[in-house]
Amino acid sequence: MKKLKIPFAALLICSLLFVSINDAYSQQKGEPFEGIDASWQNGNDRRDSSVFNKMPFFTPSILVDVNYTHSFNDPNDNTVVGSTALARNNEVQLSALHFGGDLNYNNARARFMTQFGTRSIVVPRNDLSPYKGQYQLANVYRYLSEAYAGYHFNKLNGINIDAGMFMSYIGLNSYYQPENWEYQASFTSDNTPWFFNGVRFQVHLNKNWKVEPWIINGWQSYGKFNSMPGIGGNITYMSSNSNVKALTNNYVGHDAGGIKDRKRFHSDNSLLVRYYNKPQGKGINRMALSLTADFGYEKGGGVNGFKDGNATEGPAQYFMSVMFYNRVWFAKNKMAWTFGGGYMKNPGRYLVLYPTGQASPLPNPNNPTQTEGAFPFSANPGDQFEGWDASSNIDFMPNQSLTFRIEFVHRESSVPYFAGEGGVTSQTGYSTTPLDPNWRPDLVKSESRIIGALLFRL
Repeated sequence: MKKLKIPFAALLICSLLFVSINDAYSQQKGEPFEGIDASWQNGNDRRDSSVFNKMPFFTPSILVDVNYTHSFNDPNDNTVVGSTALARNNEVQLSALHFGGDLNYNNARARFMTQFGTRSIVVPRNDLSPYKGQYQLANVYRYLSEAYAGYHFNKLNGINIDAGMFMSYIGLNSYYQPENWEYQASFTSDNTPWFFNGVRFQVHLNKNWKVEPWIINGWQSYGKFNSMPGIGGNITYMSSNSNVKALTNNYVGHDAGGIKDRKRFHSDNSLLVRYYNKPQGKGINRMALSLTADFGYEKGGGVNGFKDGNATEGPAQYFMSVMFYNRVWFAKNKMAWTFGGGYMKNPGRYLVLYPTGQASPLPNPNNPTQTEGAFPFSANPGDQFEGWDASSNIDFMPNQSLTFRIEFVHRESSVPYFAGEGGVTSQTGYSTTPLDPNWRPDLVKSESRIIGALLFRL
């Protein structure tokens, strides 16, 4: 067999072509928040760069989230309820495995991230829009956390138009745990959307300001509940000295299934301040805080917003919440201590995570022992719900790709909500056990838990 000979000139031409393509890719005009350090911010990538940054066209991304949590309520079925971050007690769980990345070519852009692990079951469970129509939308999208395509315009500081499924900013926390200061999100974040399906326009007016309108199917919904799409938007400001971030997200839509006259409004507002920063100093290196406040309501179709109405208008149905966190970095930013918590009030429970699921409109007659959704958590007009939480954690971050976290969380509610010792599955904890006719899910008003997590990002 003859050896393949590649002329030196051909190698040189290919090398020059590769370099020119890479340069063209890297010289794209208009960068979001150019030159501003966002690595300290809650809900943001803490890395200052990616090991894949020099690759042309495609920048890969890999995230792994493994947790172990123990509830002092010690439910017999090991099931965690009222959380999108956790699914099982007393077991090592792969909460999330994401891989994908960003594609760019001649200003055409796309991003996709897969999702595997318990979050691929927990989060779609909270969207009831797939029950409208066919094609099992929850399964269609289950293994994608985001996937969109669009175009970048080299105008102002960059304009992007994207369509597909993208992450929500409402509630401040990121869907990707390596970006958050705390593991178990406060009620404000855990009960607001993690994703949207639709179209968004990102306009970076300059390096400090972004304006972003949305036209989307609805509030964390794969499908659309009623005829009107959801309308919303984001405005974000970052200071030139990188010490302040302020943002507001606002949304209006008709998201009550089968109740076309009911409208929803929601406003989410956050302020982040880095009030101390000495990255190379001894002892404490930096300190920062985040404050988020949300309010919203539903009105029409038998509910009446912020105040109780007459028999026709119905009771009040609104959402008010606040959460605050403070973080202190030390040991040359390789360790951090975070503490904080929050409060939520939600009459009508329209944004409360259902602790025992909702009854499916298509029950499975071949599995009479299936209890998920068999005892739905009441969410009728007038049903009250208040909750508060507090947490504290320590992070060890040997490099910018790896975090070890240990966290203590205490949560309380005004009504039985968290899994008690009897669990939410059956009297034995197994779904195969024939149910005692008198058995009911064991819900209690408080829980304390310890969480250990390993978070990896590359």
